[in-house]
Amino acid sequence: MTQIARRMLSAKAEQFTESVIREMTRLAMKHNAVNLSQGFPDFAAPAEIKEAARQAISDDINQYAITWGAKPLRDAAVEKFARTQHVAYDPEREITICCGSTEAMMSAMMAIINPGDEIVVFEPFYENYGPDAILSGATPRFVKMRPPANENSNWSFDERELAAAFGPHTKAIILNTPNNPTGKVFTRQELEFIRDLCVRWNAFCITDEIYEHILYDATEHISMARIDGMRDRTIVINGMSKTYSVTGWRVGWALAPRDTTQAIRKVHDFLTVGAAAPLQQAGALALKSPQSYYDKLAATYATKRERLLKILTASGFTVYKPRGAYYIMTDISRFHFDEAKYPAESRDVSFAKYLVEKIGVACVPGSSFYNNAQDGASQVRFTFCKKEDTLAAAEARLANLHA
Repeated sequence: MTQIARRMLSAKAEQFTESVIREMTRLAMKHNAVNLSQGFPDFAAPAEIKEAARQAISDDINQYAITWGAKPLRDAAVEKFARTQHVAYDPEREITICCGSTEAMMSAMMAIINPGDEIVVFEPFYENYGPDAILSGATPRFVKMRPPANENSNWSFDERELAAAFGPHTKAIILNTPNNPTGKVFTRQELEFIRDLCVRWNAFCITDEIYEHILYDATEHISMARIDGMRDRTIVINGMSKTYSVTGWRVGWALAPRDTTQAIRKVHDFLTVGAAAPLQQAGALALKSPQSYYDKLAATYATKRERLLKILTASGFTVYKPRGAYYIMTDISRFHFDEAKYPAESRDVSFAKYLVEKIGVACVPGSSFYNNAQDGASQVRFTFCKKEDTLAAAEARLANLHA
């Protein structure tokens, strides 16, 4: 980059890279590899939801919806949250429909952050959270989660380390449960500990609940908004992408107290104006799905989880069994491969490139989920939101990988 160009560009954009996850999808396409990197289903969305979108377009619901969301979708999202989490929100004043949960997170952060504010982020983290903090002007404070010691344990954090990350400049903590990339589902005890810190330091909790219905082993999803004392300190982020297998629709929302919602709506208005109107109409139908739909969703993914766990274990990976979401974090320490061909990258990046180029399977390097790349240098992430043919193809190709 020339000196002139460097002076003309924002310093914020220099502090992070393009998405590694989405880059791995591009590499998968380039090398005709099985894509177990990016978390989008390669099977069809529910027929009735697609039909609702087609009908909405035919019915000429093709112009702007109300900026903060079409009323049928706002009503449906609020009703569903009350039904599943037993917390009431006002659909007129406490919800903002956004262009996906990604924009909802960005709008929420820009609505609450002032210069000098800090955001607490657990790592490994979904890769958007670091850039979100930078773009909103916050300083991130990272707190590590540690891998489970055995199949019956969970990813964990040190309470003293988390407490030390909070302080007088803490504006919020980002909490993703069920978690991407680890599959951790935070327990009520953990949520209450985080609640006590938020209350002590007068901080928000921004909770990303996009995988709320993808749960295993009788695990329960508990929204932070449900914890005593947190309803008015929590911004709940959610969307249609994962639950209804429509990641390309980009329809999400933020539930928040009235004053916070007013600020989020203003930011959202000038970021994107509004989400696609016909897809909001279809979303209102989707959110009224019966409990049997969500039970079947979880059961289907539980089968896929077991399938990929067996594939990866047989291939030589150390696997960390997820309790939610549809990813498996792994350790690659057992593998030996020709690292000399990839001298410039950390071990996880070179391994991921080797896997996609030579074996024909795409994953995500673990370093993309950490502030310090070396902390993820022995990890890679796979996704199992794929049809059986895809998983079978990955199994066949991974048979050529030797530890």
